Amino acid sequence: MAAERLFNRPVCVQVRCPGCEERRLNVRVTIELLSISNPVHKKDLAVRLTDDTDPFFLYNLVISEEDFQSLKSQQGLLVDFSAFPQKFVDLLQQCIQEQNKDIPRFLLQLVSSASVLDHTPVSLNVVETNPFKHLTHLSLKFLPGNDAEIKKFLASCLKCLKEDKLMLEEKLRKTEEDLTRQLSYTQQSLSERNRELDKLKHEWTSHTTALTNKHTQELTNEKERALQAQAQYQQQHEQQKKELENVHQKSIQQLQNRLSELEVINKDLTERRYKGDSTVRELKAKLSGIEDECQRAKQEVLSLRRENTTLDAECHEKEKLINQLQTRVAVLEQEIKDKDQLVIRTKEVLDATQEQKVILEESTEKKQSHIEKLEATIKSLSAELLKANEIIKKLQGDLKTLMSKLKLKNTVTIQQEKLLAEKEERLQKEQRELQEVGQSLRMKEQEVCKLQEQLETTMQKLEESKQLLKTNENVITWLNKQLNEIQMTKKLETSASAGVRTALSPHGMHERPSFPSSGIIHPISPLYAFQNFIEPAHTKTISSQPPGPKIQLNTQLPKMNRCSDVQTVTATSHPANKENGDNLGLDPKYFKKKDDSIPLRGLSQNTLNSEYLKPYLPPKATPSPKAAATPASAYFPG
Repeated sequence: MAAERLFNRPVCVQVRCPGCEERRLNVRVTIELLSISNPVHKKDLAVRLTDDTDPFFLYNLVISEEDFQSLKSQQGLLVDFSAFPQKFVDLLQQCIQEQNKDIPRFLLQLVSSASVLDHTPVSLNVVETNPFKHLTHLSLKFLPGNDAEIKKFLASCLKCLKEDKLMLEEKLRKTEEDLTRQLSYTQQSLSERNRELDKLKHEWTSHTTALTNKHTQELTNEKERALQAQAQYQQQHEQQKKELENVHQKSIQQLQNRLSELEVINKDLTERRYKGDSTVRELKAKLSGIEDECQRAKQEVLSLRRENTTLDAECHEKEKLINQLQTRVAVLEQEIKDKDQLVIRTKEVLDATQEQKVILEESTEKKQSHIEKLEATIKSLSAELLKANEIIKKLQGDLKTLMSKLKLKNTVTIQQEKLLAEKEERLQKEQRELQEVGQSLRMKEQEVCKLQEQLETTMQKLEESKQLLKTNENVITWLNKQLNEIQMTKKLETSASAGVRTALSPHGMHERPSFPSSGIIHPISPLYAFQNFIEPAHTKTISSQPPGPKIQLNTQLPKMNRCSDVQTVTATSHPANKENGDNLGLDPKYFKKKDDSIPLRGLSQNTLNSEYLKPYLPPKATPSPKAAATPASAYFPG
């Protein structure tokens, strides 16, 4: 059985139970497509509801193709079983997008028939809200998980957690290794950087001292120059200001006088212009009235002419009729009389019209002469107006020239003011630079104070190290004295052990032990030879041990002496160990090997009490002055 996971995310769900208030709950919805090939190949859709905070919250739903057909017919779905999982996931995505809004458009509802969600079937509804109603797109019924399913679910969760834990542990191990590598690298780089920093500090101190001296000299020079330049600029500024003020006042007075004269002339011209405009308007009004009357008279003349032409035509026609009807005079005498009367009347009208025409022609001639006079007066007025306009234009040109001169003077003054402003800005910049240099000097002084404090601390440490040196030197001198005292007693021991050496070695000398770990080969002490003579079996155990400064005492000696021997050996083994690397409170640089120093190996052999040798020494073996005077270098070569 193969499972393909399609969706696994927490979704905000609105829980509805009877008798309880509505509440919101974060539920993890997992959708898986199960494909079963045994015995028949089929696909099932498994939907599981869980709560990350409550591991016992488990609801399952498995939809097969047959179940989906019944669900499709019940809820009126238009989607096939193959497309249903993706559509369901799309609906859940829309619910997730809308869950943070105050009024979500899509929401999930978990409806239960019981008052509490406790092992009862629930239904998950995908609801779309609109202003009219709540529209449920899909409603799925889930069954609560039984104990076996809950155990199976918890086991799968535990398995996933263990896998995550293993992955995280592996990642943690790798990150730890990387971090340790990085830490070692960073420590190395840090040490290098510290060295570079010390060098840079040393260079910086020398550089800062040189710079401070240089800057102080430059500052004093710049201050003197700035003060001199400031005084010069102030003097020049005051002189230029006075000169400009005088020139400006004179030009202002001249312009004011000129302006007053021009204003007077302008007023006269404007008055004359207004008078001319008023007369022109009156004449224009009269002219328009006369023109209207003239047009009316012309229209009347035209109408009379038309009537006259019509009357002439009628007369001609009537004359023709008279000529034609002369034969019928007898019959139409009465009509002729009427016609004669009409003709007389028309003649009278014609005479009257002719008279009126003559009168109108005379009046038009008079009006034309009057119009000509008015045109002449208008021409004279226009000529005067043109002259006045020319005078005004000349005055305006003079004004423009004066204004241009004023503008030039203003530009000159503005340029001078700009130059002054630039000089003031330069002064301010120099003052700012001075302040910045002062601040940098203060900072450098603070750094110098800090460096002096560091110097004081280092000097204190130096004094402490000198005191340690003195104490270490005192210890070393004390150790050298001890060595010399021990070597003085060596002559006695050599004379006592001469017979023993001849018995052990065919050449009369005992074999010298070597200490390869220290790189020093020196003659064996008499005590060591004496112990080898008394206890040869014990020396084999010593030779089997690794080479070193440890010494085993004779086991045939008395018990009291043996205890004291052990104490002396343990007490004297410390100097040898010091040379091997144990500091024991001293500074490690005082334990470095020097060419002229006496090695400290073998001290534990020589610090044994001479009382142990008394039973084995000859009675006349007393230290001679020659043996006492032998130096330590005879017994400790190199």
